[in-house]
Amino acid sequence: MSPLLLAAIVFITLALIFYTAGVFGERRSGILTVRHVVIFWLGLCCDTTGTMLMSRIASQNAGAGNPLHAVTGTLAIVLMLIHAVWAVYTLRRGTEHARQIFHKFSLAVWLVWLIPYVLGMVIGMG
Repeated sequence: MSPLLLAAIVFITLALIFYTAGVFGERRSGILTVRHVVIFWLGLCCDTTGTMLMSRIASQNAGAGNPLHAVTGTLAIVLMLIHAVWAVYTLRRGTEHARQIFHKFSLAVWLVWLIPYVLGMVIGMG
């Protein structure tokens, strides 16, 4: 296994850990806190870093990229960015209604994020 691939796997796995902890920690506590927002941003940073490393690997191996994985991965990162920005807004100025919607959106973003994560594992095993 190349060092680049190992680093990408570590970052993507850290993203899974951070994002899962943030989403389910927020759901368990029933309230969005600064800690959750920081964890969301850490998950986004790790996922973006891991994705950039994976993209570099794919570009070095002509034809190694999977279009479905690329599309779902990009969608997941965009949703994670929207989610993190919305978390900051909700924490600072959000109404109770906004907080309730945020709880549901958090789970939806996490579920969408799992698609490219699982797809990447399946592709990697193939």
